[in-house]
Amino acid sequence: MKKNQTTIASEISISGKGLHTGFAVSINLQPAPANHGIVFQRTDLPNKPTVKAHILNVANTARSTNLRENEASVKTVEHILAALAGIGIDNMLIQIDAEEMPILNGSSTPFIKMIKQAGIKELPVLREYISVDEVVKFEKPDIGIELLLVPAEKFTMSVMVDYGTSVLASQYASIKKIEEFVENIASCRTFVFLHELHYLIKNNLVKGGELDNAVVFVDKKPDPEILDEIGSFFNKKDIQINENGTLNNVKLQYSNEPARHKLLDLLGDLYLLGKPIKGEIIARKPGHFANIEFVRLIHEYLENRK
Repeated sequence: MKKNQTTIASEISISGKGLHTGFAVSINLQPAPANHGIVFQRTDLPNKPTVKAHILNVANTARSTNLRENEASVKTVEHILAALAGIGIDNMLIQIDAEEMPILNGSSTPFIKMIKQAGIKELPVLREYISVDEVVKFEKPDIGIELLLVPAEKFTMSVMVDYGTSVLASQYASIKKIEEFVENIASCRTFVFLHELHYLIKNNLVKGGELDNAVVFVDKKPDPEILDEIGSFFNKKDIQINENGTLNNVKLQYSNEPARHKLLDLLGDLYLLGKPIKGEIIARKPGHFANIEFVRLIHEYLENRK
């Protein structure tokens, strides 16, 4: 069935902190016309420059997906892009008054709630989809990374991860259609190992981290001093390790929440192609670097096919 492009019906705003910068940030989501795409606008900079959410504007994947166009940059865009892809928004202007998107609770749910509150407006132009006639693959066999786009009439996605630890070993997550994202994937939060979090805190690299925006896995028993430092960081006195190997700052929503969050991240990164996909996505050990290299290959394939 053919579907028209969409935008939101009214503007809506939210504020928070950037996960890595710790800066206070407000975003305003605004309706946009057909074929506008997803565009960020830095309202804090002179002339309010824009950054289109497109693979050609990816600046780096250092701890998140970060965009730059000319002199303007926007960081940590993957969670809102996943929300837009998952709920079916084709066109939007995202005004932002700092460099990094707010982390909020570490998932796509806050953005989904905003979009639902604003309402979805259908536009009088047909939506275009990305499809391929052959398999497009990115792989790094030496470390077990493989991402594929397989020709198919419908969209599906499956993700496999394996961190090689007893607390977070092999996991699998999938959706059979994009409509499953909102209910089954959107709420899954970002995650980190305790030793990684400790390093980030010691090096002042995760300034916007809060009690409820990350699941922390403990793969090695830490020194009590480290738990004290983590507790001070989260402003929580009784930091403990749960039986399932996570810190007690949050509870897992699903046993495979990490795999589901990796699916969320990949969906957001794929939306940098600018259009939804018709095809089967199969990913083993995805991450932002691999995701972006995969998206680059798809973009190159589409350009060469013209």
